[in-house]
Amino acid sequence: MISPEVLRRYPFFAGLNYDHLVALAKVAEELVVETDHYFFHEGDSLDHLYLVVEGAVAIVIEVPARDVEHKLAEQFTGDLKTDEIVLSAVGPGEVFGWSALVPPPEVTNSGKATTPCRVIAFDAKELLKIFERDYNFGYLMIQKMAQVVRGRLRDMRTESLAHLAR
Repeated sequence: MISPEVLRRYPFFAGLNYDHLVALAKVAEELVVETDHYFFHEGDSLDHLYLVVEGAVAIVIEVPARDVEHKLAEQFTGDLKTDEIVLSAVGPGEVFGWSALVPPPEVTNSGKATTPCRVIAFDAKELLKIFERDYNFGYLMIQKMAQVVRGRLRDMRTESLAHLAR
């Protein structure tokens, strides 16, 4: 558990009452990771929602490398050389891993620390149980998540257009 007062500092949690902050704090733990740590990979089942306290996290996808000739056998086996494309950068005060709150909790991108990071990890299964008991709280949080998703879709569109222009 972390202190609810820690959460109060972040705009993402604005509008939540003290009881909501306490509920979030009870299912949270602080993690410290090094650069290049992967929080999750595309296709993983995700069990945490994350808040960046310090550092930066990239939301990335892997695409087949453009400057490499891929053999037919590699295409069938999926053993292709790949490049990572950063779809979105997440910094202090921002959340990532929202897929953990949307059944099924399978992620469509990877989350990678681009610097040493300190994050708060919220147990998504416990959060969903809390939201089932308190629909108003769940509604507020899903609204906040929808705003995050909207921003990530905007970022992904911009990055996709930039990648196509290369």
